[in-house]
Amino acid sequence: MNLEKDLVEYIAKSLVDDPENVSVSIIEGEKSTILELRVSQEDIGKVIGKHGRIAKAVRTVLSAAASKTGKRVVLEILD
Repeated sequence: MNLEKDLVEYIAKSLVDDPENVSVSIIEGEKSTILELRVSQEDIGKVIGKHGRIAKAVRTVLSAAASKTGKRVVLEILD
């Protein structure tokens, strides 16, 4: 169970119209973890937000959650 993955998945599913198409994959590195978020093409704007504000807010919450583990977590939003 990965706390960061579950957190991003929960937030993304809350934002989009089509929660069935939300998927988060994990790429583990030595010092950092990359989370790749995929949503349907119609919902990409809802996840990014105006001027990237929602994406920035999700990244802020994610880095706060990951600070306990001491690892750096990066969120990539893929279309």
